[in-house]
Amino acid sequence: MLNDHAIIKNLVADIGGTNIRIGLVDQHGEIDNVSVFACAKFDTLADVLQHYIDQQALNGAKINACLAIACPVGDDLISMTNLPWQFSKQALANELKLNKLIVINDYTAIAFAMPKLTAQHKVKIGQGEAFENQPIAICGPGTGLGVAGLIPHENGWSDIDGEGGHTDFAPIDSQEIEILQYLLTKYDHVSYEQLLSGLGLEQIYQALNHIKNAQLPARSAHEISELALADVCPLCVETLAQFCRVLGSFAGNLALTLGSSGGVYIAGGIVPRFVAFLAESDFRARFEQKGRMTSLNENIATFVITESHPGLIGASAYLSQHNATETSLGSNESE
Repeated sequence: MLNDHAIIKNLVADIGGTNIRIGLVDQHGEIDNVSVFACAKFDTLADVLQHYIDQQALNGAKINACLAIACPVGDDLISMTNLPWQFSKQALANELKLNKLIVINDYTAIAFAMPKLTAQHKVKIGQGEAFENQPIAICGPGTGLGVAGLIPHENGWSDIDGEGGHTDFAPIDSQEIEILQYLLTKYDHVSYEQLLSGLGLEQIYQALNHIKNAQLPARSAHEISELALADVCPLCVETLAQFCRVLGSFAGNLALTLGSSGGVYIAGGIVPRFVAFLAESDFRARFEQKGRMTSLNENIATFVITESHPGLIGASAYLSQHNATETSLGSNESE
């Protein structure tokens, strides 16, 4: 049994398929003692968390933990998508003797990080404003296309989870129609994720290679972006430019759907590598190009997240709001 007088420690973790980042949240909400571990070096999530607890001499403390994981988290049994790790939330809490365990989706964490970001953590693309305490939209091209929303309420924020990356890709010009036609030879359903991801960048390249009969060799997403940024392969440049145009249209759709006057944020591991290219591309023009609603999107700000640990910031914010809500409920009940 935990000592009721033990020191309370707030622990946060961002768990990906390759690395896990773990930190402690101090009394001011700052994250310190951050350690990064290679997931492949541990057999289970419990092993790496216990290693960190030992490392930080936290045995005997009352630990409130919030874990952000890139997989569905609604059930007690969690099976990670890109790792052979499977665990029961209840069993994990018992094994590590946690005072509290909260498990959230990685994009829930990223969403909760948005109100905490300063100008140092993001780069604004184009015009528009981000108003405080207004809905926020997030999309993140990476391995897939993550999407989330954040809605303010009187006690903080509520996140909107979904699978928006799997909505139907909607071409808006003749080249995009040809890209869609090419992808329909491979898939019965072409979603935005088939273009706005690492695989998506490769598939845009493949489609343009076919459309233009360029007969260039197959290339990885990393090679395409590197050659485009070096301006040594015109097809790679056009591929990256097309990626930015589609991203602008998709982000603009999110802005209209959620009424995101708090801003639209681009997360994920791909876009921060070419922020300057994005700023010079047609991304912003496509974001604003919404017919009768163009004037609405012209006033909404767009940002690229450059903060390297948004998952930890968001998990900390989520845990803080959860703790505050519990404290408030406890106070009301005691009254």
